[in-house]
Amino acid sequence: MFEKVLIANRGEIALRILRTCRRLGIEAVVAYSEADRDSLPVTLADEAICIGPAEPRRSYLSAPAILSAAVVTGCDAIHPGYGFLSESETFAEMVRAHGLAFIGPPPEVLERFASKERTRRLLARHGLVTIPGSEGTLRDDEHALAEAERIGYPVLIKPAAGGGGRGMRMVRSPRELQNVIEVCRSEARSAFGDDSLYLEKWLEENRHIEVQVVVDRYGNGVHVGDRDCSVQRRHQKILEEAPTPALSPEARSGLAEAAVGAAVAAGYENIGTLEFLADEAGAVYFIEINCRIQVEHPLTEMLSGIDLVAEQIRIAAGEPLGYTQADVELRGHAIEFRINAEDVAHDFRPQTGRIESCLAPGGPGVRVDTHVYPGYEVPPYYDSLLGKLIVWGPDRATAIARGRAALDELRLAGVATNVAFHRALLDHPVFIEGRFTTNLLDRVGSAAFAGAAGP
Repeated sequence: MFEKVLIANRGEIALRILRTCRRLGIEAVVAYSEADRDSLPVTLADEAICIGPAEPRRSYLSAPAILSAAVVTGCDAIHPGYGFLSESETFAEMVRAHGLAFIGPPPEVLERFASKERTRRLLARHGLVTIPGSEGTLRDDEHALAEAERIGYPVLIKPAAGGGGRGMRMVRSPRELQNVIEVCRSEARSAFGDDSLYLEKWLEENRHIEVQVVVDRYGNGVHVGDRDCSVQRRHQKILEEAPTPALSPEARSGLAEAAVGAAVAAGYENIGTLEFLADEAGAVYFIEINCRIQVEHPLTEMLSGIDLVAEQIRIAAGEPLGYTQADVELRGHAIEFRINAEDVAHDFRPQTGRIESCLAPGGPGVRVDTHVYPGYEVPPYYDSLLGKLIVWGPDRATAIARGRAALDELRLAGVATNVAFHRALLDHPVFIEGRFTTNLLDRVGSAAFAGAAGP
């Protein structure tokens, strides 16, 4: 097991990793930018080291700065969290070259799954049904138009090297495709350092479902259930729940078994999430794999009792999985609310400012993952996530009821947030009945919830 880990991330995920390191008896060093000097992870860390100015490319995206910090502080491993350099095979290789361990998939695995388009073809060979899409990445505009015509409009333009909604656009005609494809290339280049794009068939009504897998370096793997991430805005997840209400127990079991089987057969290693789209007829299509811890991982932890960050660390240290699928027990239902600093009434505009006061909810089945405290200054340089509220119940109805109570109890003053938006969402019939799809906000309209939203 590692003795000292550098946490190369910020906010709630840095604090989340720090807590697991402490439980495992591992010293933790938090690498921080100048903007995060007074953050909670820095305050609570065993040791902290500044790696540069606020601008991400000069701190959290700077491999030399992070590696220097790890070497100077005597760390033997680096945990990248999510985002930033978490899925960079180049960074993982640099970590290895410096005699350190990368807590995540090894470089060769990250390289194998780096391109979403290649990954789709790879896992199709191992039994997963994939959504219709382009043959290879798009060479130029002419190739894009030809592939879109073959697939049939509408199509989704996607970056081959990354996710999170950046560089993605749905288009319904050749004119729309020509108008936005260069914008998508530019966004992909800026976000991922790679402007490669590909196309997927757009499903008008779909559910976004993902399966959590854990695979060690010896070819042992298990799944830890599924999650539903269909409540989205512009391809950005807002609320997630587990398990998905969209699948029968038989379909859920079949999908999870197929996912872990394909991941193991394709040579995956460490924690990973396979993402799927389900259409109105119930057909399920594989779309991509995320080679890192997910923002929504607490849902799986609430259902299974498995510390996924600890599993990342154990597997990266070379330990065998140590349990089988029969040992994984999933209980109840969980919902996660992403609490963001944003003005819902004005198109979810990100907010900055000082947190004047905050009060986390409590009670049975309630968990809050946040780095926020009274007096905390929300910086303008990073995403707007303030934390995550997760509720668990023995069934979906109880989880929703606990979610309502927890959101009513949650207090955050000083900046506008989406807390009231979440509260209104829980009262909407489409959500209560579990009939929502990824275009819920487009179909119902954000205005249906914005009126209730406030600070």
